[in-house]
Amino acid sequence: MTTQPTDTLPQARDAAARAPIDLRRFPWMRRFALDYAYDFAALAPIFAGDPADRPAWDAAIDRVRAHHRPVGSIAEVIGAQQARRDAPAAALEAARSLADPRTVAVVTGQQAGLFGGPLFTLLKALTALKLAERVSREHQTPAVAVFWIDAEDHDWEEVRSCAVLDETLTPRAIALPSRAPGDHGPVARAALDASVTAALDELRAGLPATEFRDALLEQLASAYAPGRGMAEAFGRWLEQVLGSRGLVVYDCSDPRAKALAADVFVRELSSPGDTSRLAARAGDALRARGYHAQVEPASDHVALFHLDPGTGARRAVHYEAKRFLVDGVPVEAAALLREAAEQPARFSPNVLLRPIVQDTLFPTICYVAGPNELAYLGQLKDIYAHFGVPMPLMFPRASATLVDSAALRFLGKYGVALETLQPQDEAGLNALLASQIPPVVEETFSAAGRAIDAEMTRVVEAVPAIDPTLQGAARSTLGRMQHDLQTLHGKMIQAAKRRDDTLRRQYIRTRALAFPAGHPQERAVGFVSFLNQYGPALIDRLDEELPLDFGHHWLIAV
Repeated sequence: MTTQPTDTLPQARDAAARAPIDLRRFPWMRRFALDYAYDFAALAPIFAGDPADRPAWDAAIDRVRAHHRPVGSIAEVIGAQQARRDAPAAALEAARSLADPRTVAVVTGQQAGLFGGPLFTLLKALTALKLAERVSREHQTPAVAVFWIDAEDHDWEEVRSCAVLDETLTPRAIALPSRAPGDHGPVARAALDASVTAALDELRAGLPATEFRDALLEQLASAYAPGRGMAEAFGRWLEQVLGSRGLVVYDCSDPRAKALAADVFVRELSSPGDTSRLAARAGDALRARGYHAQVEPASDHVALFHLDPGTGARRAVHYEAKRFLVDGVPVEAAALLREAAEQPARFSPNVLLRPIVQDTLFPTICYVAGPNELAYLGQLKDIYAHFGVPMPLMFPRASATLVDSAALRFLGKYGVALETLQPQDEAGLNALLASQIPPVVEETFSAAGRAIDAEMTRVVEAVPAIDPTLQGAARSTLGRMQHDLQTLHGKMIQAAKRRDDTLRRQYIRTRALAFPAGHPQERAVGFVSFLNQYGPALIDRLDEELPLDFGHHWLIAV
């Protein structure tokens, strides 16, 4: 680290609507993401440019415009998706602009989480929108924000639930049923049934009653309707929330789009294992420099899945002993290559190849990434070069905790560091309460402790001159006196707790809001919870208050 975190919360008398917190204060943040924000030079060789450097954006725009891609085709594919979802006019216009070879894209993405997923999904999309607007304004070039729905992910357990905060700020999980054992089909193939209506009823029961709840639930019900696919429902909901701001939502499972990526699939199968080996080599280089490798692929892994024509289930492709194996079944190389060229809809990229497909389809100058995504994207520079696709800039998504003005005032007034609220014990509360005890009381206890230690130590040293057998008794007496003093100190703390019951309630309430069940709010709570609390104005508020910086987590009073 080249600098040390020094930012503090504003005091109550001049508390602002937002407060920055240096990410280096958070113990859960890994060194890679921190160096990306504060010591980019250490990572510069493995990325395409520093997103904090304006000329890097000009260079990214030039690279993308020099790279040939079928721009009109992807605009047509997205237009058809939008027509099925009844997308807002601003989103339609943004998607049509992708047919213009001058247009560039800021891309982000996430799995199709129930009711929109965690708060960070919204923060990702807003970061992309704000960046696209800034590129258009500062670089005089048309730019759109694209949200890539990872609809071919098969982890149903990860997307089937959404947590909200109830009236007591207790996290309440709303979930669709688990899949039948052995069902490993992609989320894109998961059709909603009557259980989604039950989930909406449960959501109504879990959300506090506000002036916005009925309209919110009506909008959600129009998106998450029985018979509709999970990915389509997610796309509809995201367009309802952000489509009017021009967010282009893209479902990656669309068979028509696979035809535009067929050459990537064929190239991967023509040099099987190269992508995995390049990523593994990059991971080794990261470990040698003291970082971690986010992805550790085996050398026989092909960076493609084969999709079962019937169920759509993703089947692993391996290459060993100069032959392909699909889920362990041998397949002739010529047949698999021909299938990739003629029926590309039967293939899906894995985590290493997905960015290559993404930036083959879109004129991507920047990808908005979460902290873990940044780490694996740092293993891909040679893979981009291998496929001849320009690597975009990587911009860390906005990171935030949403609180009300009372919570922000509490944190500022008492100087409580946000990260100290994460543990679900009373150590932080006790420290806060202890800090409210008049200094003279603590000084007196400390002086008494030092006096007891000093005088009784002299006794322990002196008694052997009279009777050596009394030395043990003297030490025991010292221990009891120390214990009794600590007990008295503890009783004083408990008395302070009773006296400061209001402070205790403020602490526990702010902790419940910021770290539900001990987890960072942006990861643990669905953004529907905040739309219910604050209404559509939440989006305007976040648009105003979220800076386009990185290296800070933002406390925002909504």
